[in-house]
Amino acid sequence: MQMDGDESGNIEDRRGEDGYFGGGGGYGGMGGLPIPAGGGGGIFKGGLGFVAFIVIALIFGADPFALLGGGGTSSYAPAPTQTTRTAPRQQPAGDAETQFVSRVLKSTEDVWNGIFRDLGRQYREPRLVLYRDATRTECGVGQSAMGPFYCPADQRVYLDLAFFDDLARRFHSPGQFPQAYVIAHEVGHHVQNLLGISAKTEQMKERMSKRDANALSVRVELQADCFAGVWANRADAARGGRMIDDRDVEQALAAASAIGDDRLQRQSQGRIVPDSFTHGSSAQRMRWFRIGLETGDPRKCDTFSAKQL
Repeated sequence: MQMDGDESGNIEDRRGEDGYFGGGGGYGGMGGLPIPAGGGGGIFKGGLGFVAFIVIALIFGADPFALLGGGGTSSYAPAPTQTTRTAPRQQPAGDAETQFVSRVLKSTEDVWNGIFRDLGRQYREPRLVLYRDATRTECGVGQSAMGPFYCPADQRVYLDLAFFDDLARRFHSPGQFPQAYVIAHEVGHHVQNLLGISAKTEQMKERMSKRDANALSVRVELQADCFAGVWANRADAARGGRMIDDRDVEQALAAASAIGDDRLQRQSQGRIVPDSFTHGSSAQRMRWFRIGLETGDPRKCDTFSAKQL
């Protein structure tokens, strides 16, 4: 993978801080790549037509609340329930891994700024926090065991770089492009947040059984995978097709496969419980990443109205 160019100014490095975690608050949803846990779940039953309407309207730049005759706004910036101390701004370390993360983030900024501009919207760039072990977020305490994640309440992506070692060793997905895919997936959750998708799906989950909420979470995660593919398509095109090659794509697909719910469950408990899926199967994750990668069109990422995932 050839990832050169400018670095983002939205990196927040907390790795040199000790004890920067504790209470939290705010909107509780975290979107990301944690290792899925077991639990209830099942086939999604109902409500998808309404969600699909909301998603399609948002992606095309319309105000779904106006179309429904209601008030409100299609953007979502949840307010924290309590004020928390802001970490002092630090310049990121100049190591190669940090520079790579910063360049990937800058590339996502360029791509999504362009897409939102085409939709007549303004893209608000997320910050990416590098930390070790644990850190405070407006969604509660973030821990490295959760994997990379996005907190919609503070519009930050959180990443412990040790996850990249896990990606290579535990999940057998070495290489820089799988790492870039992980970052782009989390930025995909930020895009969902800005479009109002995160707020609407969280509201719907409150009225659902656990199995139906899990099924809706799968569609949210698969859309973030597709958005990651959209980024890869457009970023590669902006570099004249020199950013990624076939091997990079294979590695990214292998990463998507490695963190599928079915594969992780088989490894951890020896059996697969589809009703408990929250991120999608290996095949589903690969399929939706490839849809975004091949089309470069976020409108193709409507996982909510898809009859087959």
